[in-house]
Amino acid sequence: MAATEAEIHSALEGVQDPEIHRPITELNMVDEITIDGAHVTVKVLLTTAGCPLKNTITKDVKTAVLAVEGVEEVTVDMGVMDDEQKKALREQLTGHKEREIPFNQADSLTRVIAVTSGKGGVGKSSVTANLAVGLAQQGLKVGVLDADIYGFSLPRMLGITSEPQSIDGMIIPPIGAGGVKVISIGMFVPEGQPVIWRGPMLHRALQQFLADVFWGDLDVLLLDMPPGTGDVAISVAQLLPNSEVLIVTTPQVAAAEVAERSGSIATQTKQRVLGVVENMSYLPQEDGSHLDIFGSGGGETVSVRLGNLLGHPVPLLAQIPLDIELRQGGDAGMPVVLGNPTSPAGKAFQGLSADLAKKARGLAGRPLGVSPL
Repeated sequence: MAATEAEIHSALEGVQDPEIHRPITELNMVDEITIDGAHVTVKVLLTTAGCPLKNTITKDVKTAVLAVEGVEEVTVDMGVMDDEQKKALREQLTGHKEREIPFNQADSLTRVIAVTSGKGGVGKSSVTANLAVGLAQQGLKVGVLDADIYGFSLPRMLGITSEPQSIDGMIIPPIGAGGVKVISIGMFVPEGQPVIWRGPMLHRALQQFLADVFWGDLDVLLLDMPPGTGDVAISVAQLLPNSEVLIVTTPQVAAAEVAERSGSIATQTKQRVLGVVENMSYLPQEDGSHLDIFGSGGGETVSVRLGNLLGHPVPLLAQIPLDIELRQGGDAGMPVVLGNPTSPAGKAFQGLSADLAKKARGLAGRPLGVSPL
């Protein structure tokens, strides 16, 4: 007995778009189902002709339909959505026609954390990459925005190999290590080409990454900030007024002094400083002792001084040791917290991630969807 169109459609409800992570039936990607005895033909509309995952979709559709009783052969025809269909899909996904920053909406529960530092070279991007994957391992949905426009490095550190796809101007961020969504200007410029922009261009790029990227329902959005308190730091405070700041420093006194200045910007931007991460804290020795290559106490100094300045506790959240596997993981696109979680740095990042994951998404000031009788 031949399968019915309803049975085929029901089976296809279990097939998800591998980039958007929604059923292809819900996204109106199933254009036509034709049944000829035991042979079923399914026409699927892709969001773009060059979709790099069309083979994955084809395989998943065939597997789902072949599981239906009475089906012995499946053909998948690929088409492409027209402009109106893409526009309708974008509006369906975002819930509105005009592009706006979803993290500023009253019903947003996403926690936005800007990972910053006073100076370059303290390992801020390594901290961002490992913290993102660590939070994902805690069961959170995590996105990373590489806001270091001039010195982007997260595509490599998080193992991004595919290009972002676009639907009617809406960008679908690639998925990196640990299932983390990532967007970076490095995905849009030729390899080796520098980005030479002034402040207004930086602001516009950040605005686009926040409003034009389909982030979905995130628990946490991490921003890998450029060092210092320049244009990008000011733009983030304007575009994301509810964002928090996580400061990265090394134990060295000179680095700690600069990191303190990067945190004190919160007195003007009204952002909350979440805490301090001391990177390159020490080199573990075989006998269990620590070799303080860059000195000691820098993270604690920043923590105490910023706490006094801002009037609220600014804890030293983690001390990340020097670990060759941390560097190797960054180069290979496999953060150490995922590639070798039992290494000294892996354990430190697991502890930091677990600590931050305990802080639930806040409901203060948000509508609860109930009304008095």
